[in-house]
Amino acid sequence: MLRYVRRVNASSARTGRIVLLTTSHRVAPGLLSWPAWETLRAADLVVCADPEHPQLPYLREAGVAVDAGGELKAAELVDACAEDRTVVVIAASEGEPRLTDALAAMAGSGRTTMPELELLPGSYDLPGARLLDLVQVMDSIRHDCPWSSVRTHEGLAKYGIEEMYELVEAIEEDDRGALCEELGDVLLQVVFHARIAQDDPDEPFSIDDVAGGIVEKLIRRHPHVFGEEQAATPEEVRQLWLRTKAVEKQRESVTEGIPLGQPALALAAKLAGRVRLAGLDVPEGPEGLPVAGRGAGEGGGDGVGYELLALAVRAEAEGTDPETALRAAARTYRDAIRAAEGLASDGEAL
Repeated sequence: MLRYVRRVNASSARTGRIVLLTTSHRVAPGLLSWPAWETLRAADLVVCADPEHPQLPYLREAGVAVDAGGELKAAELVDACAEDRTVVVIAASEGEPRLTDALAAMAGSGRTTMPELELLPGSYDLPGARLLDLVQVMDSIRHDCPWSSVRTHEGLAKYGIEEMYELVEAIEEDDRGALCEELGDVLLQVVFHARIAQDDPDEPFSIDDVAGGIVEKLIRRHPHVFGEEQAATPEEVRQLWLRTKAVEKQRESVTEGIPLGQPALALAAKLAGRVRLAGLDVPEGPEGLPVAGRGAGEGGGDGVGYELLALAVRAEAEGTDPETALRAAARTYRDAIRAAEGLASDGEAL
């Protein structure tokens, strides 16, 4: 139990107590902690300023009488604590700052008889509780915002790509504040798309369907955590994941499921990884590739594309992500350019 006591002085007499009972609006009303229920049942007086407080029907159903709807006056509550009585205040969702400020002022005025002041959380937010707020806010925005109400999956696609690149940049910069912010922006894209999908007249789904699907997939693909499979090393986990995924997808080609719209180096590395895991013998150079598989302009000139492809294949085989490696090299190159221009890496003059 978290207790908050304001002390007047060492010799001050205490009479009774005022308990400020707080609850989370993200937890269903009536789901209170056992200390909260014990305190409510034993209280001499229970008051609440809000006659529509969501906890009131459940308290009354449990036989707890609540004096609701009146103004919470500090002096009256202090007087109600006389003769060692306990007064419980059912707090609003934002707390009762005016009441607590008034009680603090009384305690600081030199009054010798003040009740003990206690903060009692009746319910706590579980991890992830703020996601409920995000879903609620997104629902309001989708309904009331002229811009957001007409967005489509296709119209938002570019923002999702931009946000992911900004997230990668925050990771590369090792900027913790930016990382937290960019993760939020990426999460917004997920919630926004799920809310748009909810309005689809033919095949609607919601954020709960999205979350439920990924929960089931994670459990299914981690039998070493949720089942009886054994995997003691990261490589064993990876192999188990790939086997489980292969059974799920039942793909005819190792190339299925690889998005062609991703950056070229990442695409090349992904293809190379599938080839390596499948044990296939596929050349990287133009000499061994069928003519039909070459794009316009390929196979002639200096063959830079195939040189890059060969580098990507080699990098993947060595356990290096070529996209990340090239980005790191490009950032270093950018800093060298700025140094040559007489600029610091942040754009300011040296």
